[in-house]
Amino acid sequence: MNTTGRILVVDDDPGIGELLVSALGFAGFTVTAVTDAADALKIITAGETDAMVLDVMMPGIDGFDLLQLLRSKGDRLPVLFLTARDAVEDRVRGLRLGADDYVTKPFSVVEVVARLEALLRRARPDEPDEPAPDDGRLCLADLELDDQVHRVTRGGEPIHLSPTEFRLLQYLLLNAGRVLSKAQILQHVWQYDFGGDSGVVERFVSNLRRKVDDGREPLIHTVRGFGYSIRSPQS
Repeated sequence: MNTTGRILVVDDDPGIGELLVSALGFAGFTVTAVTDAADALKIITAGETDAMVLDVMMPGIDGFDLLQLLRSKGDRLPVLFLTARDAVEDRVRGLRLGADDYVTKPFSVVEVVARLEALLRRARPDEPDEPAPDDGRLCLADLELDDQVHRVTRGGEPIHLSPTEFRLLQYLLLNAGRVLSKAQILQHVWQYDFGGDSGVVERFVSNLRRKVDDGREPLIHTVRGFGYSIRSPQS
């Protein structure tokens, strides 16, 4: 299911392309990978992408030239450079050509996911981050969270949560089926930016899992190297 947008990856290294297709797809993006500018232009011209992850050093038309060509035509497609070119002058050049972000290799997949989400949010200013259900209730399998009366039940039995645990569960349920990084959870639940202590997320998720899943079919899952996800047993 396409939950967060269509991403075009342009990198002449097939290994990087495969890694990003897998990792970004796991985070909920619909991902297409190509290895050169010509194939990228076909997809962009057809309007089949919402953002592009672009390498700089490619044979033929390089990433800088591709971006310059797009911007000269008035194309405002959000672009994140992902490149080994880490010199200050390269970063400045990329941003001045019209890139929306610039990340150097080696890179953190979690950081690339977070930056793409931020980039897409900026490109869609009218879309709310977290649409709330009309009646304040969030349900997954036999788990129910009622925001209006601040109550959580599973299988009809009440589960007593602290205010922070309640916000954490609400954020997970609002993004059910998606993998959320610790950085995303810190930012939304604790209002920390990337500098926060991700260990606090592990502790609260552990507490939440003990209260919600103990003795029952697990709903909260750890996705090693990425973060956490809540999903129904059937999915």
